[in-house]
Amino acid sequence: MQPRRVLIHLLSSNRWGGAQRYALDICTHFKSKGWQVAAMTRDAKVVDMHFKQAEIPLLHAPLRGFFDPASAVIMAKVLKGTPRDLTVVHVHRYRDAFTVLLAKRLIGRPDIRIVSTRHTIRHGRNSWLFRRIYDKINAHIFVSKAALERFSSSWPFRLPMRPETVHTLLNSINIPARKPVAEPTRGPIFAIYTGPVSPGKGMETLIDALGNLRDLKLRLRIVGTGNPDYIDSLRRRAMHRGVMEMIDWKNQPDVSAELLDQSHFAVLPSIEREAFGLANLHVMAAGRAQVCTANGAQGEYLCDGVTALFAKPADAVSLAQAMRKLVEDPELRKNIGERAYQAYTSSLSWDTFINKLTEIYTTC
Repeated sequence: MQPRRVLIHLLSSNRWGGAQRYALDICTHFKSKGWQVAAMTRDAKVVDMHFKQAEIPLLHAPLRGFFDPASAVIMAKVLKGTPRDLTVVHVHRYRDAFTVLLAKRLIGRPDIRIVSTRHTIRHGRNSWLFRRIYDKINAHIFVSKAALERFSSSWPFRLPMRPETVHTLLNSINIPARKPVAEPTRGPIFAIYTGPVSPGKGMETLIDALGNLRDLKLRLRIVGTGNPDYIDSLRRRAMHRGVMEMIDWKNQPDVSAELLDQSHFAVLPSIEREAFGLANLHVMAAGRAQVCTANGAQGEYLCDGVTALFAKPADAVSLAQAMRKLVEDPELRKNIGERAYQAYTSSLSWDTFINKLTEIYTTC
């Protein structure tokens, strides 16, 4: 019997977010294709619970970075028995790539491929150690042109990795394909925010914008989890602005298709520069319009006035104006939602993404 391909994702963060969802979707897919799949984590319950629910085998190590030889030894033991030329380790931080590189050296397995995904818009680290790590990685995936351009700005003449190892691959989401449903026709207009409830996501701007929309029959669903102290500060802000009665707080890590179907549009007012927004894709896949900022990679997969409405970051007046347009114009909501769904199915679907990723895994 021919040995199965092996895929291991390293996740050293102890928080649940877009990178962790990305890894879970990939692991779930390749498990369904017969690959031997596992995730190595720091034994963080908030991360592990999602992989357990998907029945993805879990491995644990401290994963503390450069000064953590124990994790390299644990990884070496895991990799030692894997089939030659059929093993891929996918990392989401360059310090974790260092752990895998050390493990490969310990067991003398240069055939094991390392794939890295860059989920942030940050400069590359121009030190001797990092340049060595970049050079030894078999494939570098950047989730947007914005992420690649910011990383590359540290080297104006030549990147510290071979050009053929660099790939720009827009994200997708591993959800069942379905047709959008009509928006609710009774009751108030529901806007929905989905994603981490954390600083940098524009939650303060969103609450302030609601203060300019009190004359409308509008409610906001906030779907996400975050630090309880931070959420309490948002609640106090909402009470001070007189909009607490306009908000439904849904303390759950991921948005459901049902909640999207029960909403009329989404609002994603991030202040921080995002390399990619999986929440944007969930909204597009549901055929809903959205208001979002475009200070990161959003302009690579959304078009202002066509598949979304853009608002200025940290500008409550700009955000409120865009939201008002969607509240007051159902035809605009419908047209934007339909075009967003078409853009998702034509170029951002899971099949498009996973076919490209499979090619990277098998040829890097």
